[in-house]
Amino acid sequence: QMEDPIQLKEEGNKYFQASDYEKAVQSYTQAIKLNKDKALQAVLYRNRAACFLKKEEYAKAASDASRAIDINASDIKALYRRSQALEKLGKLDQAFKDVQKCATIEPRNKNFQETLRRLGANIQEKVDAGGAVPGSQTRVQKMFEILLDENSEKEKREKAANNLIVLGREEAGAERIFQNNGVSLLLQLIETKNAELILAAVRTLSGMCTGHKARATAILHYLGIDNICMWMSVDNEEISLAVCNLLQTITDCLLGQGKEEHHGKEEAVVLDTKKDLRMITTHLLDMLVSKKVSGQGRDRALNLLNKNIPRKDLKDHDNSRTIFVIDNGLKKILKVVGQIPEMPDCLPLTENTQLTASVLLNKLYDDLRCDPERDNYRVICEEYIKSKIDPQDMDKTLHAIQMVSGVLQGPFDLGNKLLGMKGVMEMMVALCGSEREIDQLVAVEALIHASTKLSRATFIISNGVTLLKEIYKKTKNEKIKIRALVGLCKLGSAGGTDYGLRQFAEGSTEKLAKQCRKWLCNTSIDARTRKWAVEGLAYLTLDADVKDDFVEDEPALQAMFELAKTSDKTILYSVASALVNCTNSYDTKELVPELVQLAKFSKQHVPEEHPKDKKDFVVKRVKRLLKAGVVSTLACMVKADSAILTDQSKELIARVFLALCEDPRDRGTIIAQGGGKALIPLAVEGTEVGKIKASHALAKIAAISNPDMAFPGERVYEVVRPLVSLLNTERDGLQNYEALLGLTNFSGRSDKLRMKIVKERALPDIENYMFENHDQLRQAATECMCNMVVNKEVQERFVADGNDRLKLVVLLCGEDDEKVQVAAAGALAMLTAAQKKLCSKMTEVTTQWLDILQRLCLHDNMEVQHRGLVIAFNLISADKELAKKLVETELLEILTYIGKQEDDPKKQHIINVARDCLTRCMDYGLIKPLSRA
Repeated sequence: QMEDPIQLKEEGNKYFQASDYEKAVQSYTQAIKLNKDKALQAVLYRNRAACFLKKEEYAKAASDASRAIDINASDIKALYRRSQALEKLGKLDQAFKDVQKCATIEPRNKNFQETLRRLGANIQEKVDAGGAVPGSQTRVQKMFEILLDENSEKEKREKAANNLIVLGREEAGAERIFQNNGVSLLLQLIETKNAELILAAVRTLSGMCTGHKARATAILHYLGIDNICMWMSVDNEEISLAVCNLLQTITDCLLGQGKEEHHGKEEAVVLDTKKDLRMITTHLLDMLVSKKVSGQGRDRALNLLNKNIPRKDLKDHDNSRTIFVIDNGLKKILKVVGQIPEMPDCLPLTENTQLTASVLLNKLYDDLRCDPERDNYRVICEEYIKSKIDPQDMDKTLHAIQMVSGVLQGPFDLGNKLLGMKGVMEMMVALCGSEREIDQLVAVEALIHASTKLSRATFIISNGVTLLKEIYKKTKNEKIKIRALVGLCKLGSAGGTDYGLRQFAEGSTEKLAKQCRKWLCNTSIDARTRKWAVEGLAYLTLDADVKDDFVEDEPALQAMFELAKTSDKTILYSVASALVNCTNSYDTKELVPELVQLAKFSKQHVPEEHPKDKKDFVVKRVKRLLKAGVVSTLACMVKADSAILTDQSKELIARVFLALCEDPRDRGTIIAQGGGKALIPLAVEGTEVGKIKASHALAKIAAISNPDMAFPGERVYEVVRPLVSLLNTERDGLQNYEALLGLTNFSGRSDKLRMKIVKERALPDIENYMFENHDQLRQAATECMCNMVVNKEVQERFVADGNDRLKLVVLLCGEDDEKVQVAAAGALAMLTAAQKKLCSKMTEVTTQWLDILQRLCLHDNMEVQHRGLVIAFNLISADKELAKKLVETELLEILTYIGKQEDDPKKQHIINVARDCLTRCMDYGLIKPLSRA
């Protein structure tokens, strides 16, 4: 009797292949008893499970497969065998779970996919027939019993809660919960006021609603929109977010979005979703002005309105949801933006509430289709703001000014029109002179937002600068002081001069910047106030001395980076602006020397470059920012919601990234801190300039980095399109060149990447650059094509009739530029090796082909010479007639000369190819055996 478990396993395998399952079981059983190795034990159990399946002993098969899975949870064979056994035992839901895991591990396995579909259909049939899925009903009841029993152990409760969430995400489980009074029981869990149970219940409900319109509608009506909004209003971030997700899932179903599936009988029932959608919208609008709603709850309501009300595609003519919100809720949104946190009657708010409300105002305004709709919007705003202006009630008037300030942060053109209302601008200036600090605070903020347009700034400069200067000097309130300073900075910028600063700054801009940095680092000041310090620095860092001092102030930099991680539109824009200034990545006009001389001759002022704006200083600042961790901050900023991260902010971030990527030695640091990943969305979405800058930064990284490290996994394929977008005559030569280098690097990695480049239609552009007069562009394009020709589809394009692709490559082999020759000869060598048709075609495309080939074979550069000889070998090997043609030329003498040379390690590879050519000619009988000298 054998005592080696491995031999016993092999014996069992032989019996199994011979269909002697009984003896196979005996061998595996004996091996299990003797074996001590865990990995082998798992194999033995799953093999014995296969035997029991064949013997139709399904309980034993499931048991053995489970033992194998206990040892190795991802044992795909054991999982599948247990699934087969459980299906035969009637435990369809458990069988479905096992094969689902198999499909997750091997998503392309057609067998697993087919089993999933079959089991899913079987489970659905039982549900539709009103029958219980074996095991499912009992499990659901047990879970609820554990969860609703206050005396249950904590671990059991947590496990039951997690299981319930998982079950709710599966169609069969969701329907079972729904059919067995589950929604009522989930409501009971929510009413326990236990945070963990509430979360479990809400998440289960979200799973049950996903992709099922009828069930989502039923759950909405059973729970009641009042209750859902009440739960979302609680001052618990996790619960509020979970309920928000539930309401979003229900809304997706009602709008027909998400993973909508067909559910048989449901299709016969026409659900009127418009009424339910309006009901949800009305309740969300009511939440905005309710004092019972927490700040987080108000934010959730605003986010849901932002996401679901404006049209996703402006080609869709139906903007009825937006019109409904404007008619029924615009005043409520205005009330939110008009809140003053420092006043006692203020609604509960977070730092982001009012900005999110301004974003909503902007989205609604942009979603309007015609002037009458926009006029209606404006009239509602004007009438509501007028109703709040009361010279006898300053508090009421303050709210009106705050509303105008909020609109200016949303639809700016509309805000400008509101500024033109009688008495608004005068009231703002008058409030600046008030003795009350709250009046000054609101007025200064309004002036700042109003000063963006030159036409308005002119009025404010003539009236407001003096007031702001007085406020800054006299007030002891840091919140007001910082705003006054930013106002002066902004007014100077809006006026096209440093008027505000010049009038105010008795010292220098460095002194003001130092004060801003001091405020920025003062954590005792609230974040809302500190953000104004960042905005001040965004203006002040235009000064070269200020930006140089700023990057050397480590605490100030870190404080700014920390603020950048908050979800605030203004902060993101200000941080990005300050970084653009520090890296000098803004656009500058080149001064034409002749015009400079002319200006000097006519005694006009000619702006001169500040010494600290010269390259050495810029490089030093970039290095300092990289050391401080700027890349991680930028990567965090890119992840912000689209409502917060505007296209303008994206462009600024892209500019900074491009400046950071300038030195090849820094690109590794940028990759390590997440810069490569962060650049991809910037290259795809945003302003045209922003996309080009981000694509160029990606090209710089792609040109010299290992793609597997810089863009791991599937991410590398997302980078191809931005690189291809730079192969455009409208882009500058450097962008073309670095994009070609990136594509060359990518095309050398895998055929899948080469195929992606082909699909992005880059080949014609690459070929065009092979004709370029610019040596470096021609070289880069040829090197890229050298890598691309490995791909069969690219080869087929060379083989096809009616094109000059092969001719171009042959002629490039005759170029004087060695680097171009190396690349072109490499491409030709690979093409002629892969496609015999191209060997004969090469002799037809140009009369210079033989001369070029001979020059390659005699080249001083050994790399070029080797490739030339490989081409010659490919031609000789392709066809005897072609070989005969070559033998009759001087090429035979060249090959003989090289082949007769003494062995030399430095060029042995060259000598060997020449000898291979001669050997092939001898095989054809074209020449006699070679005798070396």
